Amino acid sequence: MPLFMKYLLLILLPLNLFSQSPYPQDYFRKPLDIPIVLSGTFAELRSNHFHSGLDIKTQRKVGLKVYAAAEGYVSRIKISHYGYGKAIYITHPNGYTSVYAHLQKFSERLENYIKNCQYDKESYQVEVFPASDELPIQTNEVIAFSGNTGGSGGPHLHFEIRDNQERPLNPMLFGIEAKDTKPPFVSAVYAYPKDDISYINGKNERVPLRLIPKQQGTYEVEEIKAKGTIGFGVVTYDQQDNAPNYNGVSQIQSFYNGNKSIDVDFKRFSFSETKHINRYIDYELFKTKKSRSQKLFRQTNNPLSLFQYADNDGFIKIEDSTASVFKARILDFQGNETWVTIPITADSENIISNDPLDTSNKSLIYANQTTELKGGNYNVKFNANTLYEDTLIDFSVVADTLNLHEDNIPLQKNYYISYDISQYKPEDRKQLFIAKLYGYYKKPSYLNTKRKGHILTAGTKTFGSFVLARDSTAPTITPVNFSNKKWLSKYRYLKVKINDDLSGISNYRATVNGKWILMEYDYKTGLLVHDFNDNVITDTKNDLKIIVTDNVGNNTTFEATFFRK
Repeated sequence: MPLFMKYLLLILLPLNLFSQSPYPQDYFRKPLDIPIVLSGTFAELRSNHFHSGLDIKTQRKVGLKVYAAAEGYVSRIKISHYGYGKAIYITHPNGYTSVYAHLQKFSERLENYIKNCQYDKESYQVEVFPASDELPIQTNEVIAFSGNTGGSGGPHLHFEIRDNQERPLNPMLFGIEAKDTKPPFVSAVYAYPKDDISYINGKNERVPLRLIPKQQGTYEVEEIKAKGTIGFGVVTYDQQDNAPNYNGVSQIQSFYNGNKSIDVDFKRFSFSETKHINRYIDYELFKTKKSRSQKLFRQTNNPLSLFQYADNDGFIKIEDSTASVFKARILDFQGNETWVTIPITADSENIISNDPLDTSNKSLIYANQTTELKGGNYNVKFNANTLYEDTLIDFSVVADTLNLHEDNIPLQKNYYISYDISQYKPEDRKQLFIAKLYGYYKKPSYLNTKRKGHILTAGTKTFGSFVLARDSTAPTITPVNFSNKKWLSKYRYLKVKINDDLSGISNYRATVNGKWILMEYDYKTGLLVHDFNDNVITDTKNDLKIIVTDNVGNNTTFEATFFRK
């Protein structure tokens, strides 16, 4: 039966056929032939997102064979400078899609297919959606070779399984496992007052609790005294048998006096909700201490489907003159569990009053309506639902610098900074952009800046300091393995390094004898590389021309001649 007919039949089959086995155990094979050792687990906490797959170690090497996890067809190929780098998506007859990312290159058949697309579009970055009968794939077929492309921090294979709604699921649900006999560990516990009339140990603020490790998998916390309605947070990780990495856990439950309070299950999420990770963790703690406390309570405007159960949103109310116990149960995927026990005594004495909030130079941003702030030549616009709750933020403008609070408050989406550049000379305006200031030396970093007349606008999801910056320096282009008028007959690759110190590289274009050639760009090394095995350069004498443009339009042209036979 032709493969595309299988997909037609799949549509016609009743849905209840699959309801008996939502996670087939023997359908998908592991995508590598080596033992599965993970550097990243499913749904573990990452910057601004939950991790959507498994990061499988490739023994610090690139070029390992990557196998299709099951039969199907290539439904998507995407190549980008950032993110997943080179990635393949395979749709399977059972309705799932497997994803393979950070690849070095594809199998010969797929490599030829995608290079034809790249040359047709004259672009290294491409995204294509082949038809179901165009690139059929068999189980155990080698589809690619592992790599380190895109945003990868080292050689590994990122592997996903998604359902028919494009929601990533934990591949371990399908029988793909890594050895793990160790229970998760806890490095910190915090208590949080829900409102301004609730206290922990006399304080109306986040309180670190003294954690006392007991036998493996058991922790106790020194007794606390509390009043009102409070919640707890844990900093927890899992460590598998064959890797030193601190990975994410699989499930967290909490219990108050024996009754379930909350259940957070990390088996599946949707990409549309992953941004709300910053509402789930203690974002301020992460930004100041680089520690992610997972809040075992659900605040307003937290839509995460990871919450399978939340009695009173996970908060607990301390009754007067009572003693109670809060427990957290933390599990990894293999069922190894860790318990944290927190004894609580009700207390209404020794309340420490907070200092009055200084509201000078602060502006109130409403969560459910549009708010605009103006100062100097700046205009800042917050659309409705940019913040999770009404918030007072610092706001001031000094010359061309906008100070907009500290980056310790999570946002749901971009707000927009605009700057009126009409007072600048017309010849200078095109080199101006909006930048965020980073680090101790407040180095400007380019924000994607749009121009409309004399107004510059940039969107961002983080607070901080911003400045109007100017980039008047063009990018640099430096040959790496050749020089002008050199014979390159014995060379496999043509390599050039490009760089821009301020606004960053926007695009590049390379031609030989006036015809576009494919040059792969690795932003981590700044290298542009052409593979002569593409066999598009057939002349003996070849005139190379590379044009590189930065984000404000400055460009540099490099020209050289090389010979091949």
